[in-house]
Amino acid sequence: MALVRILVDGYSLLHAWPELARGKARHSAAARDELIHWLTRYQDATGTPISVFFDGGGAPKGVPKNESTASVEVLFSKSGQTADDMIERAAHRFQPYGEVLAITNDNAERDTVIALGGQAWSCETFVRDVEISLSVLADDVKHFNRAERNRYNRSR
Repeated sequence: MALVRILVDGYSLLHAWPELARGKARHSAAARDELIHWLTRYQDATGTPISVFFDGGGAPKGVPKNESTASVEVLFSKSGQTADDMIERAAHRFQPYGEVLAITNDNAERDTVIALGGQAWSCETFVRDVEISLSVLADDVKHFNRAERNRYNRSR
């Protein structure tokens, strides 16, 4: 079955990726923005839609707000709900359309998603995949640009 969406436990990934938003509090808007920036780049490289879930219960009204883009869906849980609850619900709802990939360091959450027919990776595995994918994309762009420059120079 095809991978239809990547479901990311946002704070789990932020805590596992210390190089990201260095010097920023892990629950800060700046750290979340940096994570979303990297996830957007990864989505551009892979083409797989991404939903990132953050625990948002207890926050003042209107904060945090959902800041979804065309590339990355950003969702915050409501009071009495967790990001894990939302990931499980999404994994269940996407079952008819294909497999999901959950990114979390919560072993129970990974087991639940796998039981629902999805895949699950640790945050560290996902970070390595993001870094490799973006490096491959950068190399591909560099080679493409070199070939285009050579083609242009030959035609002059």
